[in-house]
Amino acid sequence: MSIKKQSLTLLSVSALTLSLSACSVFDWLVYKPDIPQGNYMEPQQVEKLRIDMTKEQVEFVLGRPVLRDSFKDDTWYYVYHYKSGRDASITHKELILHFTGDQLAKVTGDYELSNEFNTPLEQSSLPMANSPELTPQIPQQRGDEKPLVEEQDPAKMNKHEQDGK
Repeated sequence: MSIKKQSLTLLSVSALTLSLSACSVFDWLVYKPDIPQGNYMEPQQVEKLRIDMTKEQVEFVLGRPVLRDSFKDDTWYYVYHYKSGRDASITHKELILHFTGDQLAKVTGDYELSNEFNTPLEQSSLPMANSPELTPQIPQQRGDEKPLVEEQDPAKMNKHEQDGK
């Protein structure tokens, strides 16, 4: 009887221990969604910024900011926060734009600016049309010579086929 009690006690203690630690042991089985918040921006978008751009032009390139200063509309905040559901890693990026009047004056934050940022938009050069990265990519043409579905000429159809339509 004593061995039965000991084995029952041992079994209940191990079941209790497993149930208490189950959250951490089986954590990889639980689905946790990724949580993106704020303005996600590609580096290509930030590279389009130029000094002396208007607020309207900046908003066209980057979209609406997450936060604008309530009392002075001269500072815009673009904030991106991403928390991975799998490993709980966090990515946090900020881009802060400072305007003087209606013109972009200064940009700070976690993104790299273009080398041409200090060149006003009107004076900056456009990429050459012959450059290989601007060549449009044409999808491969289909080699079929005949159409996939043949159309029937209504004049050649007999009366029974026309009534069935």
